[in-house]
Amino acid sequence: MDEIKLYNSTAERETYENMAALYAIVMSLECLERAFARDSVTASDYTAECNKLLLQYKTVSQMVVGQPDLLQFAQQYRLNCPAAIRRLEVGIPSTIEHGNAGALSGGNAKHVAKTVQDFITTMDALSMNMTSVDKLHPLLTDLLQSVNAAAFLPTDYKWKASFRDWLIRLNKMKASDELDEEQARQLLFEVEQAYADFKHILDSNE
Repeated sequence: MDEIKLYNSTAERETYENMAALYAIVMSLECLERAFARDSVTASDYTAECNKLLLQYKTVSQMVVGQPDLLQFAQQYRLNCPAAIRRLEVGIPSTIEHGNAGALSGGNAKHVAKTVQDFITTMDALSMNMTSVDKLHPLLTDLLQSVNAAAFLPTDYKWKASFRDWLIRLNKMKASDELDEEQARQLLFEVEQAYADFKHILDSNE
């Protein structure tokens, strides 16, 4: 029986190796998400490992010719990984998306100062036309993490969902992509409104 070769060139071999790496990353992320849901891993360990896997997926997927669609990839190779797909679509760990009960919280001066700093840094970046994905994504991630940890904010503080939506949108873009002028203005407007609401709530709790 003749041996069946999956590739006929170095380029094809590299493609298959990258696809195998994607498979391993997706399944590792699925296991991590399930372990965190079962409380089998600490929030800090989960966050660190999840961030690493998300970065690895983004890096490896860009190395695959055509950058395969995540859902198509899962269907083609019959992957049962709903949690991993959700996490990859969002692009940030669950502890940042929904908040982490074990994180620093409350209205202490140090935490409030950090949140204010994240607001101002994000607004300054947008005002200076820093609109590329690789610049905005980490800023919005830090801002959402700080806002989630602010226990004095009401549960219906709508800007949490707004920031999550922007992060999901950015995650679907390439690192080098930039928001257009209308998108940048809208994001700046929402961050400014969120900051105004944050200060109003903070003043009300004093």
